[in-house]
Amino acid sequence: MKLSLIIIFVISSLVSYKCNASSFEWIDSKGKYSDLVHGKRKIARYVYEKMNPSDREGTYKPFHHIYQNDNNDFLTKGAGGKYSHHRGIFFGFSKCRIFKNDTEFANVDTWHCKRAYQIHEKIVEEKVSKNLASHTSEISWKLDDGIVFISEKRTLSFSLMSDSSIRVDFKSLLSTDFQKVTLDGDPQHAGFQFRASNEIAQSTSNQTYYTRPVDGKDLPGQTKNWPKNKDMKNLLWKAQTIFLNGSSYTTLYLDHPKNPKPSYYSERDYGRFGSYFKSEVTPDNELTIRYRLIIGKNERTPIECKQLSTEFINSI
Repeated sequence: MKLSLIIIFVISSLVSYKCNASSFEWIDSKGKYSDLVHGKRKIARYVYEKMNPSDREGTYKPFHHIYQNDNNDFLTKGAGGKYSHHRGIFFGFSKCRIFKNDTEFANVDTWHCKRAYQIHEKIVEEKVSKNLASHTSEISWKLDDGIVFISEKRTLSFSLMSDSSIRVDFKSLLSTDFQKVTLDGDPQHAGFQFRASNEIAQSTSNQTYYTRPVDGKDLPGQTKNWPKNKDMKNLLWKAQTIFLNGSSYTTLYLDHPKNPKPSYYSERDYGRFGSYFKSEVTPDNELTIRYRLIIGKNERTPIECKQLSTEFINSI
């Protein structure tokens, strides 16, 4: 009798473990977006609908959303609202100069997508497991006449931390067939950036606060930007805390020392922050950049931010 009870208990425990051992999964809505889920929890969405001239503003760049913990709404911003070109987790430069035969061929903008746009071509690789999910998309940076001047391989990897925060690793590889493409802009209009939900701009921007390596946690509503604030240069990390639907969310932005330097930082109380750098891409010199975002409901102290920065640096 005791042996039977033990066997039943072991079997039931194994079944329960199997049911609770959630794995990541990509769920694709063909031609529109792909959702990443972990069990019943929604993690992220890759929005990749191809550029449609009749809806240029809504489709001129692929980007990633992050879900709020309610499993329904996004923590990040899509098209429309305050500064429509801001899109969740996104990457671009307002000044892209393209050279051919020692002459400037074109000068375009992949931040506001003027005279150019970014378009998803295909998923190159997709991986899922219990603890990690990633995908690599091929993205073309095109002039409005369709000429490709940058080919990008953009990889995002997702994992869950012990406190349920979402860790996002961003890697981008840029190449070109042109003689040279220079990448430039300014801290507010170029680089790797994060934009929180438009609801922040509408109702809670005065509660947004930033935590920085130099001066720690700032007061609500206070922001710092290069070049006015000279210490907003070559930072290894910065954290943003916003308030949305009665909850607070903190996003820790981690820069890697191997990324091009100098890097210049900016922040806004409505939830857009990040950094940019100047660089160039040639056929013989591809450009690779890496960043990490850690997004969750827990506030991060400067000590925690520094420790997580060190972990990121040592992981590459």
